[in-house]
Amino acid sequence: MIQARESTVQLPNLNLELLNKKFNIASPREILRWCVENIPTGFVQTSAFNVDDMVITDLLYRDLQPTTPLPVLFLDTLHHFPETLELVARAKSIYHLDLQVYRVPDVDSREAFAKQYGEALWEKDVAQFHQITKIEPLQRGLAELETVAWITGRRRDQAVTRANMPVFERDANGRIKVNPLTTWTRKESWAYVFEHDVIYNPLHDRGYPSIGDEPLTTVIGEGEDERSGRWRGTGKTECGIHI
Repeated sequence: MIQARESTVQLPNLNLELLNKKFNIASPREILRWCVENIPTGFVQTSAFNVDDMVITDLLYRDLQPTTPLPVLFLDTLHHFPETLELVARAKSIYHLDLQVYRVPDVDSREAFAKQYGEALWEKDVAQFHQITKIEPLQRGLAELETVAWITGRRRDQAVTRANMPVFERDANGRIKVNPLTTWTRKESWAYVFEHDVIYNPLHDRGYPSIGDEPLTTVIGEGEDERSGRWRGTGKTECGIHI
């Protein structure tokens, strides 16, 4: 078990350029280990419980085991596949996650969401749908958890928009974003899953390599980009969280 030591690093002054040079070819475990040891508080994993997120959770909760478990921030958009919600429950039980769930205030079902914001809002204004269900709850969650650094499950090979993504970057609010799987490929993530018997969403076996909201996620065809099943036909490549 890693004991997270008192950090001597002043987080606002971290030299991300030097860190990115140091960890440019480092393994996800090495990156996460450094973070656990040097960011003892305010370190959060954001997770949609896709396969890459599960790899990170396994590294943190089974392998590295920081003294204080990292909060896992999950955005319940109220429009997830049932399989996704079942995986969240299984992962919480297996890993004893410090799971922090954030959603639209005062709405607890798809029906209530439709009543308040209109039927199929994603068809009328997908940007507003994501602002309400993802962007606002994420920012509220990061603030309430007093986050100074947060982990994503992004990889460079997922999409052309992520091809030059660094390991360490800053978000619009000055928080550090850590992308430990930056240099990994989809094949490497799955190799880790099979080697360590990590649980994953069964929809991955049914043609959904990237899983988002049920109304906005479709099966991909042979040769398509793994994120091409997200927001098909809308021209979108990101929901807005990482822009």
